Amino acid sequence: MKARLGLILASTGMLVSCSDGGGGESASSTPGELATRTTAVSAPATQPPAAPSQSATPLGDRVELIEAARTGDAPAVRDLLARGANVNVRAGDGLTPVMAAARDGHVETVRLLTAAGGDVNAKDSTLENAFSIAAINNHVEVLRLTIAAGADVNAKNRFNGTALIAASDRGNVEVVRELLTTKIDVDHVNRLGWTALLEAIILGDGGSRHTEIVQLLVTSGASVTIADASGVTPLQHSRSRGYATIVEILQRAGAR
Repeated sequence: MKARLGLILASTGMLVSCSDGGGGESASSTPGELATRTTAVSAPATQPPAAPSQSATPLGDRVELIEAARTGDAPAVRDLLARGANVNVRAGDGLTPVMAAARDGHVETVRLLTAAGGDVNAKDSTLENAFSIAAINNHVEVLRLTIAAGADVNAKNRFNGTALIAASDRGNVEVVRELLTTKIDVDHVNRLGWTALLEAIILGDGGSRHTEIVQLLVTSGASVTIADASGVTPLQHSRSRGYATIVEILQRAGAR
C-alpha cells in the first residue's frame, strides 16, 4: 500500500516524507491518514505565476511617468497620460510628476502635467510642492505656471516658512519679484523667527542679488522693524555684517 501510494504521489508531482521515525508514516497507515498528512505539500514547480490584476495601474507606468517628468521628456509624458497614467501618482517620498518636472525647470512638461490636472499644491515628505520647488530652484516660468494652476502662495514648508522666504535667502531675484505680485504674506515669520527680509540679510552674502531682494521687499512694504527671536533687527544684522548698502536701504525705509 505504502509503495503504491508513493508512486501515485510521485506521478502527480507531490512530495511526501516517509520516515521510519516516530513521527513518520508507518506501514500500517491508511490511505486516508496519509492524505490528511499531505494537505500542505508544495505545488508543482511548473505552476505558472498568477496574472496581474488588469484593473491595477502597472508599477512600470507609475515609475515611467515620474521619470519622464524628471527628465523633461514631454512626448513620453504626453503618451503616458494618453494611456491613462495617474497624473498625481506618488513616489515613496511623496514626489509627484509635476514636482519632478518643476525641480529642473521643465516648462513644457509642467505645462502638460498641470493641464492634465497635476496638483501643484500636493506636498512631498519634506512639505514642499511644485510651486515652492520652482521658487527654491529659481525657475520663474515654472513658478508662473504653478500660480496659474492655482498654487497656494502662502503654503508653508517644514520650517513653517513660505516660498518667498526660501527664495529671498537663496538670492532668487526674479522669483522674489514674481512672488511680490501675488497676495503672499511679505512679513510672515517662520519657525526660526525670521521674515523674508531677515533671511535675505542673515543667510545672504550682502552682494548685489541679496541687496536687490532687500530693496524689492522694502518697496513692497516689508516691515524693517520686525526683529528675530532674539530681538535683533534687520538693521542690526546688516550693520554687524558690514552690509553698507543694505543699511542705507533700511534706514531710508525708517529703520533705526
